[in-house]
This record gives sequence, C-alpha cells and structure tokens, in this order.
Amino acid sequence: MRIVTWNVWWRFGPWQQRRKAIRTVLRELRPDVVGLQEVWERDGENLAEWLAGELDLHWTWEPSRTPERWQRRIDDPTVAFGNAVLSRWPIAERAVSQLPPLDAADDGRVALHARIAAPGQDVPFFTTHLSSPPHASATRCAQVAALAECVAKHRGGTDFPPVVTGDFNAWPDSDEMRLHGGYRTAPAVPGQVLLDAWEYADPGAASATWDAANPYVALTFEPSARIDYVHVGPPGPGGLGAVRGIRRAGDGPVGGVWPSDHAAVVADLRGDAHPAD
Repeated sequence: MRIVTWNVWWRFGPWQQRRKAIRTVLRELRPDVVGLQEVWERDGENLAEWLAGELDLHWTWEPSRTPERWQRRIDDPTVAFGNAVLSRWPIAERAVSQLPPLDAADDGRVALHARIAAPGQDVPFFTTHLSSPPHASATRCAQVAALAECVAKHRGGTDFPPVVTGDFNAWPDSDEMRLHGGYRTAPAVPGQVLLDAWEYADPGAASATWDAANPYVALTFEPSARIDYVHVGPPGPGGLGAVRGIRRAGDGPVGGVWPSDHAAVVADLRGDAHPAD
C-alpha cells in the first residue's frame, strides 16, 4: 500500500503550472492514499477534486473556517484553504478535529480523518497541517495532543494501524514530534505509539522536505529540514501496515517547474493493495 503526504503550496507562485507538475508526480507514483495540505478551492473549483478526477481517485477535503490570514497573503478573499485526502478506494467515513490556534487570529488548523475501505481491512487515515512559526513549539505540542485524541477516537474497528500524515512544521527531535510519536517521551494518549516511518529509510537518503535546493525555499533563507511526515502505529497481525520503504518525491523540477515548496514523502506499507504484498 503506497501512502503519500504532500504540502502543495496553495495558490502561491506559478500555481497553474505547478498543479500540472503535481499531477505528473502523483501519476508516476501511483499512490493508494494521499494526504494533501494547503489545498485551494475557488469558484467551485477544488485542487483535490481536480487531481482526483485526473487520477481516478476518491477524495474528501476540509477547508479552514478562518482562512483570512492566508487570503491576505495573495490579496484574494475568495480562495479557500484546507486539507484533503485522495484514495484509490472509497472513503467510508470522515471526521474533522479543530486544533488549538496559535493566537486569537485563528487560521483554522484541522486534523482530517478518512476511513479508507481498502481490501481486507479498513485503513484509519489522518492528515494535518500544524502552525508554522519557529517559536510555536508549545502551540504545536497542544495541536499534536488534540491530533492524538482524534487518532485514538477513530483508529478502532480494524487491524490496520493508524496512518498519520502531514506537514508538522517541526524538526524530528522537537518536543512536538517526540510527543506525537510517544516512544521517546510519554505519549499524548496513554499507550498510543505512532512510529516515524522515516526510521526505516536508507541512512544515506536525502531527507529534507523543506530543502534549500528548492528555489522557493531558497528565497526564505531558512535551513533545510525534514518537517513532513508519515507516522504509522505498530504493525497489525502478520506485519499488517509495517513500513517496507520510504523516500522523498516531487523533489525536483517537472518540465522546468518545481511542483511545490515542499517535497512529498512516499511510504510503502505492508497491506493488501497490490499482489506483491
């Protein structure tokens, strides 16, 4: 089962060309389930819906309830902003949890849950996008605690472990990522552990998903870092959901256009998605 998470950079930059590059990358990856962050919608057109149609996938999305801070950045109050899930299989259920805001000017961060009706076992899938300021670790800790409650509430009824994806805007050794994983410090929900799939990566593999080699990132003068993640609960019976491989994707130009300011993360999990599993 192939899982992808990708922050697709909303309507920034050359978004018309970028969305075609995003489609190209996803078409080549042939993912089974995708978590997307910074998805846009305007005048009834939705990026996730367009990608789903192009790739023959099911989809669901959840917009921010307070997108004004984002809309001011592109001077367009008509563009919505949110998270989405694309799936090869039907989405049997969905749920949304609001995350604690950074300040009084809440920008509507959410955790989106989609229960995927995959062959053999439902997959409890989650995607999110946490607050970004470097000083906001305490807020992100509160957000991952709320995310953990969402996972605990919706993970049951299947042997497949929960799969949690997203742009956490946090480095791997940060307080919030340790709290989210629950195996390097006490977990946010007692007994709930979520393994960072990158623990299974080739030690020599490029890991930065916010990479100064990307010209969009270079303009920020920020250091390269791994801030986008796939986390998976401990494997189920027979290794169900175990990580078989993980890597970056979308980490170079496509037809001369970089698809996003973030690289995607691609994780292959043991499941019933393909005969090779």
